[in-house]
Amino acid sequence: MENNKGKVLGTFSARKGQSGLPRPKVNELNIISGFGIEFDRFAGQEEHKAVMLVGKIAYDIAFENGMDLKHGSFGENMLFDFNPHDYKVGTIFKIGTTVLQITEKCTICNHLSVFGKKLPYLVKDCRGLYCKVLEGGHVLKDMEIEILLNWKSLKAAAC
Repeated sequence: MENNKGKVLGTFSARKGQSGLPRPKVNELNIISGFGIEFDRFAGQEEHKAVMLVGKIAYDIAFENGMDLKHGSFGENMLFDFNPHDYKVGTIFKIGTTVLQITEKCTICNHLSVFGKKLPYLVKDCRGLYCKVLEGGHVLKDMEIEILLNWKSLKAAAC
């Protein structure tokens, strides 16, 4: 990946009352600081898990193992063209005005086994990352992602 930049390949959100996988594709995400994704069924519940990211690599691994999954199947809110697991907890992703910080890796979810019994274990190291929202904004497919090592460097650049 050049210049610590990537791209959003898709945006997904399960609205209140919706359940199951894959998460529905949406045209844009309105991300609200301290809350999460507007209208998302998980918004406002756990600030440190407000947004879930998945890299395309998880879909590539599934495909290589005979599972052609529809995007949104891992329960992500955003699909990235790179593996976000290459970055540590605390890393910042800036997408337009939206600023997200990695807080933790997703755990292995047995509900993924509906796509294949081995799937949860095949993608255990790239299944997804949770992020908290440092700054809200709108995120759309094809937006550029800037990767920063910390929030202080972003704040200093804004001064």
